[in-house]
Amino acid sequence: MKREILFVSAAAAFALCACRSSRVSIEGRFVVGDGAQSVYLEQVTPLAQDVVDSARLDPMGDFRFELKEAPRTPALYNVVCSGDRIPLLVTGGDRIRLYSAGSIGRNYTVEGSEESELLGEFYRGYVAGVQRLDEIVAAYTAPGVDPDRRRELARDYTREYYRIRRGQLRFIIEHKASIAALYALYQRLPGDTYLFNGDSDVVYYRTVAEALEQSYPESPYLAALRAEIARMDARIDLTSRITETGYPDLELADMYGKRIRLSSLQGKVILLDFWSAALGNSNALNAELKELYDNYARRGFEVYQVSFDTSKPVWISAVQEQSLPWISVNDPRGQASPAMGLYGIGKLPANFLIDRDGTVVARDIYGRTLRERLDELTRPQ
Repeated sequence: MKREILFVSAAAAFALCACRSSRVSIEGRFVVGDGAQSVYLEQVTPLAQDVVDSARLDPMGDFRFELKEAPRTPALYNVVCSGDRIPLLVTGGDRIRLYSAGSIGRNYTVEGSEESELLGEFYRGYVAGVQRLDEIVAAYTAPGVDPDRRRELARDYTREYYRIRRGQLRFIIEHKASIAALYALYQRLPGDTYLFNGDSDVVYYRTVAEALEQSYPESPYLAALRAEIARMDARIDLTSRITETGYPDLELADMYGKRIRLSSLQGKVILLDFWSAALGNSNALNAELKELYDNYARRGFEVYQVSFDTSKPVWISAVQEQSLPWISVNDPRGQASPAMGLYGIGKLPANFLIDRDGTVVARDIYGRTLRERLDELTRPQ
């Protein structure tokens, strides 16, 4: 089964570290029955998985890679064959040996790297569990399955799902001082957005971070993990500031540095508008919104427009050039802004219409539909 399990968030500074490095050899034997002839070595970076080397399997299934430079703290690589991946945590000086027969991801052994051996302990069981979930789903959705069998399969799926999650948590806690625990921390089962319970997950991130500060204080993964914890803390803080009117409050700075709370507009009809000047599609939408603002502002309508531009000059230039008359604030964290997750924003632009009582009455509303709702909501009482 081809399944890409990426070490994304925690790899934020991977391979950029200017640490002293040394050679690494990776050799092994794959006994595969599908006629595979090649094996590849991938380097996992924050933005991509790049193939850095390839080798032909000889008649016995043997192969060998050599890295001339590798960091002295564990870094993530994948060995790929027949679409399956074996993740390795490589450190300068390692002499790694791999052996596999049949299903590479589920049935392999690794020697010569303590972190890779530990990672293999987690990964083999995790992949086997995910494949088991896929098999249950396939059986459940097969034609002609009777209702009793479907109910049984649903129970099987739930039991397997939570068995995997318990094992994942146990591995993280037992090996918290290992980079392998950090890898396990970022794996997601089908349908998961967070590891266990959303915002409460931060306790596991902190547990691993505190342990890695002692075991691998120079690891670039540690800085990335701290940044992730800071984002989670910001999201939790934002969630805790739900106003009495029922929507998540925001407090962001305008171009002059003045911080303005969304909740300060309580009692007005508010269009909470999310955008990015860098996307280049704002002129027409803002021109249309300016016309509405001119007509309805005197009737208690206000716009709180949030830019997710990471470049403040780009945002300020757009606000000035378009002469935007409403409240314009910026969150320079861009895609990492907690507001994007809290408001469930998948793409820009996006907006939310909030009535005088603080109830969100519409989402992604534009043009004639927005005008009709403003007529209704700003009607004199």
